[in-house]
Order: sequence, then structure tokens, then C-alpha cells
Amino acid sequence: MYHVRQIIHVIVFLIIVTISFNTTYNPFSMESSTTFMQTAKPNNALYKEIEKQAKAYEEEPIDPYIDDVWKKTPGRNGLEVDVTKSYERMREKGEFDDALLVYKQIAPKVSLEDLPSSPIYRGNPEKEMVSLLINVSWGTEYVPQILAILKDKNIKATFFIEGKWAKENVDLVKMIKNQNHLIGNHAYNHPNMANLTTQQMVEQISQTNDILKAITGITPAWFAPPSGSYNQYVVDAAHSQKMETVLWTVDTIDWKNPTVSVMINRVNSKLHPGATILMHPTAATAAGLDELIDSVKDKGYKLGTMEQLVSPER
Repeated sequence: MYHVRQIIHVIVFLIIVTISFNTTYNPFSMESSTTFMQTAKPNNALYKEIEKQAKAYEEEPIDPYIDDVWKKTPGRNGLEVDVTKSYERMREKGEFDDALLVYKQIAPKVSLEDLPSSPIYRGNPEKEMVSLLINVSWGTEYVPQILAILKDKNIKATFFIEGKWAKENVDLVKMIKNQNHLIGNHAYNHPNMANLTTQQMVEQISQTNDILKAITGITPAWFAPPSGSYNQYVVDAAHSQKMETVLWTVDTIDWKNPTVSVMINRVNSKLHPGATILMHPTAATAAGLDELIDSVKDKGYKLGTMEQLVSPER
């Protein structure tokens, strides 16, 4: 009898353990079935409908390329529908709704760095973003005011700073850096770069890089030739130092001291997706920057640094 009772106790214990295990770990129990459905591919009409419709909403990535006119042109990420996440968003509604589609970005196969040496004038022509390029080689009085406006508007610009100016205005360079604007190279003493020897080109760029790195701790990756004067040797000199040469598509001509309305109308008449807007720390820019930013935003454009503009991110 004693052995019989032991056997019964063992059988009862095994039954209890089995029931407990099935309740806790059975993937088909009520508690775990929800998790299972979230990770498994649902076999229902809605999921299949999303799979069927997905292709119509997807876009192929665009590789960067060299344009005959606009030279090195950034690429753009493609879009692919995330079917599983889209299903999760639509499941409660129970029917297909393209407003609830979830996308993931697909990077181009080629990067901007893979292209040969060539200047950059603009962002991708389908990117709804523009960039403010502020070339700094003279003047100090309007820089703090311009920085204050940019900070108030939560806008980041790209400041191309001359090496000589930087040496004489270290505090202003630090102020620009501390507000997280992108800092580029504008040569050492504003020469006509196209008239220099290759060695002089390299020295103008490298000397300025050394000065800016000493002040900010960062070596610039962007070069804006003074007055936009360049040739292929200039671009190659910058490229040899792992830098991109940047020009512009929209000029405020703020150095001629236009009225605010004239300057803004000039920009608006030429504004386009991927635009680069050239400015300087002048009285005209200080007076009109606030309104100019609002005008650009009203047209549906985001504003970002040169780095953000040429990124393939949508």
C-alpha cells in the first residue's frame, strides 16, 4: 500500500506540473496568443490586402548623380511599406486605410561620397528642404543678432567662415559652434581661388581647417570658395582633404543692402526644393531673416544645414 500511495503522489505531482506548464508557457493559451499573433504573419483578409496594395505606395531610392548643370546631386531614400506595422495600425479599424500605412526608408545603393570630385549646388530636387548658407569673411556687429533669430526660430544654418576672420573673432566662432550650427571653410583670406596654384589652394583650405579645428574641435567637411570662384583644381584640392565644395542656387545679394521686401521677393522668386540660399552677416540679413524664414516655411519647406540637405533622408 505504501508503494501504491507513492506512485499516486508522483502521478498527481506530474499532472499538476503539466497543467501549470501548459497554462504558463503554452503558446496557444489566451495570454500568449496575443503575443504570438503580433509576431506571426496574420493569415487574414486585411493583412493580405495590405500586402497587395503595398507596391502602389512604394518608391525606389534615387542614387546620387552628376548633373550637367547642377553637378553633384544628392540621392534620396526610397520608401517601402512595413506590412506588419501597417497591419497593427489598421487592425482595430478592420479595413485598409492608406493614411495608416507605415513606411521604412530604403537607402540608395550609391552614396554621395562614391561620386567623383564635383561641386554641390543643391539638395535632391525632390527634397522639400532648403539650406541657409552664411558666408562670413567681414563684419561682426550683426552675427549675434542673426544667431539670436536662428535660435528663436529653432533653425540650424551652415556658416562658412574665413580663417583670418576666425582668428580675429574666436568668441563669435565659439558662439556659432555652441548653438550647433554647421561650420564650413571659406578659405583663409578670401582669395580668388581659381587664380591660385594648386599648392596655394591646398594651403588656403588646410590653414583655415587648422584654425577652425583649434577653436571648435572639429575639422570642417564643407568648403565654400570665396565669391563662388572655382575651377576643377579648386574642387580637387578640397576633395583631397575629404571636403565637399559648396555653391548656391539662390542669392539674397544682401551685400548690396536691399530692403527686406526686395530681398524676400528675390528669394521667393527662385526658391525650389533643395535650394541653397546665400547670405552674409549684413544689416539686410539681420533685418529680414525672421521674415525670410517664415516665408520659406509658409511655402512648405523645412530648413536644415548643408549636411542635412544632402542627406538621402526624406
